[in-house]
Amino acid sequence: MNTRMPPAWSKHIKAQPAPKVKQPKVKPPSRAQADDILLRQALDLQQAKRLSEAEELCHRVLARTPNHPLSLYILGTLGLGFDDELAIQYFARAIGQAPQNPYFHLSLGEAYLKVGDSLLAIKHLQRACELKPDLVEALCGLGRAYVSSDKAAMALPLYEKALKINSIHPMVRTGLANALTSLGRMDDARAYLKEAIERRLNMPAAYNDLMHTRKFTEEPSELASILSELANPNLAPDLAQQLHHAAGKVLDDLQRYDEAMDHFQKAKRVAGYDFDLESYRRWVDSMIELFSPEMLAAKASHGNPSEIPVFVLGMPRSGTTLTEQICASHPDVHGAGELTKLRRIANSMGFRTQPDEAFRGSIMSMTRDQSRTLAEEYLSYLRQHPPAALRIVDKLPHNFELMGLIGILFPNARIIHCRRDAIDNCLSCFVLNFTKQHSYNADLQTLGLYYREYDRLMRHWDKVFPGRIFENRYETLVADQETQSRRLIEHLGLPWDDACLRFFDKDGSVNTVSRWQVRQPIYKSSVKRWKHYESEIQPLIQSLGDLAEI
Repeated sequence: MNTRMPPAWSKHIKAQPAPKVKQPKVKPPSRAQADDILLRQALDLQQAKRLSEAEELCHRVLARTPNHPLSLYILGTLGLGFDDELAIQYFARAIGQAPQNPYFHLSLGEAYLKVGDSLLAIKHLQRACELKPDLVEALCGLGRAYVSSDKAAMALPLYEKALKINSIHPMVRTGLANALTSLGRMDDARAYLKEAIERRLNMPAAYNDLMHTRKFTEEPSELASILSELANPNLAPDLAQQLHHAAGKVLDDLQRYDEAMDHFQKAKRVAGYDFDLESYRRWVDSMIELFSPEMLAAKASHGNPSEIPVFVLGMPRSGTTLTEQICASHPDVHGAGELTKLRRIANSMGFRTQPDEAFRGSIMSMTRDQSRTLAEEYLSYLRQHPPAALRIVDKLPHNFELMGLIGILFPNARIIHCRRDAIDNCLSCFVLNFTKQHSYNADLQTLGLYYREYDRLMRHWDKVFPGRIFENRYETLVADQETQSRRLIEHLGLPWDDACLRFFDKDGSVNTVSRWQVRQPIYKSSVKRWKHYESEIQPLIQSLGDLAEI
């Protein structure tokens, strides 16, 4: 069959103009719609871990719509863990544009908690709870903030409310148990932790917390359950890390030291932390060079003469919590806990983990007025704690890195350096589930070499601040509690009070890993504890060298 069109029809079609089809007019998206499209893409990229691309889209939105609240908020979330101070600035700007958004207040409060500023965290988490009373994450966040600021009793009703709103939220029971533990209510805490384990809610953390609420003399049934969980080949590293620490703690209590160390070692391996020791050595070199006797003499008239600040510092697990509790049992002393305010002030001057030329320049060019302004910023923060206290204790252990700045800003501050047998101190660090911030704790050899650098820096501070640093030796304190406690209070410039001998009866919460121990009278079982592990910790002993007291 011939399907070719006849010539006449062909001529006719060619003669006709093409029919006009009316195209609908498509409006280009408005600026707001275009911003929304880009920000949805940014959120998708963030979920896909393509963070730099997500950040670029947010900045494109801000270039077109300055101070767009959602764009600022997303940038804040992108900054967490990389530059927490910058994240705080973005969240604060987002709140400035959308002050009624509870999620913006929640994120800013959580960010403040992350950098250790519990007072500002409370302000924004309270606001989030006011704006959205059923926001469980805000209730739990506010509970954590209260616990970290020595107000654990105020956290209890928040967690109880959260439990009624969402009984299966993974963070509620462990958070409530943490508050109860801080208050010394161990039996109540254990009940909630066991509930969390039964319901498989935040289970590895619940196991770890449960094992740290008491000392075991008989094998608990939970140990077999922990080992069974660890047999799962698909267990995520962060969960395995907590379970290994939980198992190690129980086995240590049971004096099964070989098995305990095996779990502690495995916990470190699955954590995968890495520490640049050579870089840290160069950092210590730069601090020693910067804070020379000559430079400090030139800054002798700087800072604020206040006698309120007391800095309790040293290696973690050296007795800082015990020392703070003894001091804070005095009626004229308030223990503020581990404050990060001084480090944040230092960071604003260019200080990071490794100070660069910006920090050196800030210190060298600091005028008297500038030093007084910085000192007043810190003192204003302290005054948010009980204002009637004659002494307020900041017991952040790693303030030993900032002793040079402390010496300039507070020439009359009391400084207590907690020191402990080097092997015991390092072993006590190694067996705990420290965060990545303490990555020097990654293996025994690195830990010992890091301790040597800490010791080198502290010897420098003793040299350039002669007579200013009171050394509180843990072994001396536990051997003669009253004599050493009297020396501590004398160093604070205060009259003796017998309450300091009963520090374990002190009201309030304790928020460090030592919270179970400091609620007991002083005991001596931690002295030379390392002897139980001597064959397993030879890399630590060898790296400590002459600092190891064999």
